[in-house]
Amino acid sequence: MTEAFAARSAQAETALQAPITSDSQSGQHTLTASADSEPASEAQATDAVTVYSPVQPHSANRISTQNLTDDPRTNLLGLTREQMEDFFVGIGEKKFRAGQVMKWIHQYGVTNFVEMSNISGKLRERLEQLARITPPEVVHRHYSADGTRKWVFRVGEGAGSLIETVLIPAEDKTGSRKTLCVSSQVGCALDCSFCSTGKQGFQRDLTPAEIIGQVWVANQSYMEDVPLTERTRTITNVVMMGMGEPLLNFDPVVSAMRLMLDDFAYGLSKRRVTLSTSGVVPMLDRLGEEIDVALAISLHAPNDTLRDELVPINRKYPLRELVAAARRYIARDGGLESARKHVTIEYVMLDGVNDHPEHARQLIQLLKTLPSKINLIPFNPFPHAPYGRSSNNRIRSFQKQLSDAGFVCTVRTTRGDDIDAACGQLVGQVADRTRRAERWQEKVQRQQGERQLHESVKTRGD
Repeated sequence: MTEAFAARSAQAETALQAPITSDSQSGQHTLTASADSEPASEAQATDAVTVYSPVQPHSANRISTQNLTDDPRTNLLGLTREQMEDFFVGIGEKKFRAGQVMKWIHQYGVTNFVEMSNISGKLRERLEQLARITPPEVVHRHYSADGTRKWVFRVGEGAGSLIETVLIPAEDKTGSRKTLCVSSQVGCALDCSFCSTGKQGFQRDLTPAEIIGQVWVANQSYMEDVPLTERTRTITNVVMMGMGEPLLNFDPVVSAMRLMLDDFAYGLSKRRVTLSTSGVVPMLDRLGEEIDVALAISLHAPNDTLRDELVPINRKYPLRELVAAARRYIARDGGLESARKHVTIEYVMLDGVNDHPEHARQLIQLLKTLPSKINLIPFNPFPHAPYGRSSNNRIRSFQKQLSDAGFVCTVRTTRGDDIDAACGQLVGQVADRTRRAERWQEKVQRQQGERQLHESVKTRGD
């Protein structure tokens, strides 16, 4: 399947009636320019920049022409190495300039071409005219007492285009770990009943620059007082688990992940970049064809009846199809360094809903043929949430049942809840195109009115 899913309006709301192709336009422009001298070796070619115009729609090379600003210059921040090379070739430069500029942008955090000291003054001047390096605008940043950091970005005009990104620090056997939870959409095209992001509705997909820009900002937050020549890469792990369903914004997400893995950018291991999906099966198969990263599945229920309620996309792609697709993803040979050793199963613990011993038994049966690790997530309530968090005793009992069956099962530690950065709490601010947020508010108001009426009747009766 070669078309990208583009979540559009209410079609993505429950069963996702059908995949819709992207409406992005692509075009190609050729500019001429003189080239600087090529370095004697690739080791000398470690910092450069270029302007590129898109190739064909839906290709891995595709670049969105929607800059979301009035600046017509090419934003180099979101270009993969191949795209950056095409950009420089398009203006008459050598390919090695791509690696130079990528390193300046992603490793040193440079946004001003003047600072790129190993590039000729003439080329820097041309780049100022043709290109820019523009990360998303930081509107707010919040640092939690436990070390968690959250950023609110504006990615469009007005107050309805805000997204959130969270960094969670931790210590493990490899040392200090900094895991960044990255968003892929403004809002979410899906509407999982326990997730606050889904209640905000959906506006649009993020561009590659807006996705990788979250990584760029987080990395630079640790480099603000570090001299340019001493800056390094600080983010150790990235999880595509923020706002949005990554597989419904396929091409931009894959482009951003390619940058995360690229040694000229963030140089992350395949096992340290994780894509989390609610289960868009056709795009999961395509993911396996295009990139090797770790996979997580937002499962949350062990049977179709319950999952249809909690994760409505299950009505389109039920559990049997999803588990089979996950097995196919793992079965692809990614070599010794492949991230495809197992699937992480995410399972939010909802009091009295999916946390009974029978649910654990069903989960064991469902996953018996799928190499997997299970991550139990204590539910993080949000205003008017229809669920409660399972008790610690219930969670521990559920975990023991799975562990006794031979599964590696962990309980996620809640971090950043004092700044609304815990799992399921990312809401941003979304100019909803689906009326889902409006319907949610109407439902909440209706329920509040019914409770007030019930209490009033009860009071009069007493």
